[in-house]
Amino acid sequence: MTFGLAQRVVLSSGWQRRLIAVATGACGALCMAPLDIVPALVIPMVAAVWLIDGCAHAEVGGTLSPRMRWASVRAAAGTGWWWGFGYFVAGLWWLGSAFLVEPDKFAWLLPFGVFGLPAYLALFPALGFAFARLFWSAGPARILVFALCLMAAEWLRGTLLTGFPWNEFGMSLGGNLTLAQGANVIGLHGLTLLALLVAASPATSVDEGPGKASIRTLGPGLCGLAALAALFGYGVARLDKPSPGLVAGVKLRIVQPNAVLDANFNYTHKDDILHHYLALSDRATSPMTTGLADVTHVVWPESPFPFILSREADALAQIGAALPARTTLITGAARAEPGLGGEGHGPPRYFNAVQVVDRSGAVIGSYDKVHLVPFGEWLPLAPVLQSLGIQEFVSLPGGFEAGASRRLLMVPGLPPTAAIICYEAIFSGEVVPSEARAAGKRPGLLLNVTDDAWFGFTAGPYQHFAQARLRAIEEGLPLVRAATTGISAIVDAHGRTLASLRLGAENVIDGPLPQAIAPPPFARHGNTIPFALFSFVAITRILLNFSRKRRPKYRAMKDR
Repeated sequence: MTFGLAQRVVLSSGWQRRLIAVATGACGALCMAPLDIVPALVIPMVAAVWLIDGCAHAEVGGTLSPRMRWASVRAAAGTGWWWGFGYFVAGLWWLGSAFLVEPDKFAWLLPFGVFGLPAYLALFPALGFAFARLFWSAGPARILVFALCLMAAEWLRGTLLTGFPWNEFGMSLGGNLTLAQGANVIGLHGLTLLALLVAASPATSVDEGPGKASIRTLGPGLCGLAALAALFGYGVARLDKPSPGLVAGVKLRIVQPNAVLDANFNYTHKDDILHHYLALSDRATSPMTTGLADVTHVVWPESPFPFILSREADALAQIGAALPARTTLITGAARAEPGLGGEGHGPPRYFNAVQVVDRSGAVIGSYDKVHLVPFGEWLPLAPVLQSLGIQEFVSLPGGFEAGASRRLLMVPGLPPTAAIICYEAIFSGEVVPSEARAAGKRPGLLLNVTDDAWFGFTAGPYQHFAQARLRAIEEGLPLVRAATTGISAIVDAHGRTLASLRLGAENVIDGPLPQAIAPPPFARHGNTIPFALFSFVAITRILLNFSRKRRPKYRAMKDR
């Protein structure tokens, strides 16, 4: 049965082949949040290996030709594009929700968001498939080639044109708390390589035909199971460790307003919006609490106001009056600076920021978002696209500008804080400022504020939270997360969720701040370890290929 299925995939052609690629690629979305069906990754990866196996047949009818090598590479690229298109449409369809927040402006662009972005992202697996086919060989060694080339393509996807590493294949393991523990050593990219190797390895089980099996064909699958078991055992042992304790003197209140982006979110309703936040912040969460009296830090999500907070003296005064003497507010807020023209003339410059407000109503600290969302916060090729009627989602002239660099945010009463605004949480190895990492000035927590109201009740907010949680595991730092509509949470340095609010809830979280743990290997070395793993697998593949080429000559000499 399995051999027959493999044969049908390998020998498929035309639209049948494209449909197989799209359908099996789409199955990969099943292993991402909120479903997190880890074994589902086997379907797209095994199918990918078989599809690449059949690329020469699909292009040249299985006959030898001087052009066979490059024809098969082109065929692999085309197959990889359809496979990637299925994966990204199934995993990112929820992006269409953002185009319906202001339908009069953006609804006509919905097809471009739902299908256009996946069509672009599919170019990366197309590249991975093409290079895999270029270095393809028969036997188990091709699993190494496949994993290496697709991991390299995934790294490019997260890097080129500011990068978009959402749902990198390593998140199939990173979404499971136990399996995700390995990220504290090898990071997301290392999990990607491991996931590709493990999930693709069963493809070799049919290499010798129906009813035939040997250590050569079953070995990769057995090695994959052993690697997965080792990863699971490591995760169990790590999660069995006791909690590292709590930061003394800190009591957090995370506010999730469940505020929707509708016609009422505008400047004329600014007082109502601010009063809603203040009233929710003052909510007594149990008979033992009285408003904000015993709270040291209140955290509001990204972009809670339809105005520039620093320009609204009355709003700052109301916030200051609501805060007890020991309480500090940390909030997302748009920030403005004078233009770059002479003496500050010219259009203002806007930044997406996290700001710290004290008891006097003064802004005493700020961090500007560095990694902006393309089309959401800034517009690539702005003059061309604006001439076509396309604009960024944020309602600011010219959109946001990126902050100069990542830096730690200093908040009274908290350890040095690595602020992460929304989209920044998906970039592995980037959430801690590089200068702070190099200087050994490690933060004590990750603070993630986000506005996931753009994506409604879809898979998007769940996927976003899973990626933010993996950053906590990689860095060995607790995560404090405030989201407009959810998922807000306090997560410890092992990725365990200590308290959370479900998507769509209007409520607050009261809780202490967990302590950071000793820097794990990834926090010390960053992506050096996953790239070393990549190099090890690549060298192994080269040695296997060299050994295969030398073996016939050795045997001939021995026969003489």
